[in-house]
Amino acid sequence: MKTLVALALLGTLAATAAAPLPIIPQPVAVQPGEGAFAFSATTAIRHDRKLAAEAKLFADDLSKLTGTPTTTVTKELRIFLESEILLELDPAADLPPSGYRLEITAKTVRIIGKDAAGAYYGTRSVLQLLPAGKLENDTAQLPATTITDYPRFGWRGMHLDCGRHFFAVEDIKRFIDSLAFHKLNIFHWHLTEDQGWRIEIKKYPKLTEIGSVRASTPPYGNRKSDDGVRYGGFYTQEQIKDIVAYAAARHITIVPEIEMPGHAAAAIAAYPELGNNDIPNYAPKVETRWGIHPYTFAPTEEVFSFITDVFTEVCELFPSQYIHMGGDEAPKKQWEKSPRVKALMKKEGFKTGHDVQSYFVKRVEKILEAKGRKLIGWDEIREGGLSPQATIMSWRGEAGGIASAKEGHDVVMAPNSHTYFDHYQARKNQELAKGNEYEAIGGFLPIEKVYSYDPVPKALTPAEAKHILGVQAQLWSEYFKDFKKVEYHAHPRMAALAEVAWTPLAAKDYASFAQRLESVIKFYDAAGLKHGDIPAK
Repeated sequence: MKTLVALALLGTLAATAAAPLPIIPQPVAVQPGEGAFAFSATTAIRHDRKLAAEAKLFADDLSKLTGTPTTTVTKELRIFLESEILLELDPAADLPPSGYRLEITAKTVRIIGKDAAGAYYGTRSVLQLLPAGKLENDTAQLPATTITDYPRFGWRGMHLDCGRHFFAVEDIKRFIDSLAFHKLNIFHWHLTEDQGWRIEIKKYPKLTEIGSVRASTPPYGNRKSDDGVRYGGFYTQEQIKDIVAYAAARHITIVPEIEMPGHAAAAIAAYPELGNNDIPNYAPKVETRWGIHPYTFAPTEEVFSFITDVFTEVCELFPSQYIHMGGDEAPKKQWEKSPRVKALMKKEGFKTGHDVQSYFVKRVEKILEAKGRKLIGWDEIREGGLSPQATIMSWRGEAGGIASAKEGHDVVMAPNSHTYFDHYQARKNQELAKGNEYEAIGGFLPIEKVYSYDPVPKALTPAEAKHILGVQAQLWSEYFKDFKKVEYHAHPRMAALAEVAWTPLAAKDYASFAQRLESVIKFYDAAGLKHGDIPAK
């Protein structure tokens, strides 16, 4: 494998010296050839039988280019094809998981996947070599080349908060399409918040009857006022099954997040007995303002039974190995006032609210382990002591991730400094000059800074660095009243994230990326994606 990597980097450097192929993320190795393959409306896909689903998706994409259906046939059928793309599976190929080899000659295009995911990623690269939108004169030239490619990280993620604002099923699928285009493979779906519970749980219907609707929302330009308009929405279990299948077909795993113990006001408004209802002035509601709110789940057996029931239904919907419990920004004040929690602290010898949170997290982990799943949470779940097998998502910088990796825990790097796409991508005054609807939560995260990020901190030894599963960007939706705003904040920074997550560190080059981005922007435009401005050269 070391030899493969060395040769790959040499190939990439040689290709970068010439005009780079318009592919994002940058492939591991590119060897230019001679001539070109003439792609046309008559080009068909010949595929291994096990890749029928990938071939069908590829054919659908090609049909959008040509305006005519693309033919697919299995390799076993000896049908003459005037022009063909071969889509093959070779588990014995000298490639890591999810790797592929793309061979383009004047006569044929051949995509060889180490596995089905690798074959699918090869089809994404071919698409980026074709023109965005419709073919001109019914033909296009694919430059002869050999590409060897595979991802740097196994976790290449995008997060979307659907708790604060709700987005339709078709919007979620459109978001998944964008992840697939960029070879991202994790969709972290944030489904519950203080401001709304968005997932149907059949055993607890009030979660959506009451918890999915709030009385008002702050308008753009005035964070401390209300628009007075009831707002709500949730995903039925049938809709979720459809979305999970849609993502899986594109080799994307959906990791659901059910927030606890904090960010739980909507759930507690639906079922007040789940909160600390033994404190004065207890009046939970679905929150209408952004920020951190005091209502947290009580650490009681009744609550852990509720969590068990919820995760039973969640696990039936989501096959993901990981279930995200949130764990961030959980206020301790209600616990400190609760006689029940004080009694628990005395019984268990707890000294602070952090100890209570650690107890809560460890109980949740046992619930998930009993269901054959792994717990992942934001880095606050370290407070009071980390549960044994927990995976950390490090958002408050890298410190929590570094400490966790050194302790032997797996980590996904998601620092707000480099991966919070809800931050402004241009200066605030430039964005707001376009109108109040361009308001963001704050911050400033230009695409160059996203691209500069390395998810493996230098503070880690090679052995510790193996615990870095990958990297993820976040889209918190306080200021995303419609899906076009999501698209605007996601693109083109998602392209930079893709290269951070996929491309070997030594092969990254921002000047090359900026040049290739011009081609990718054309795909955004052809798809009608709203995006931020292209950075100046």
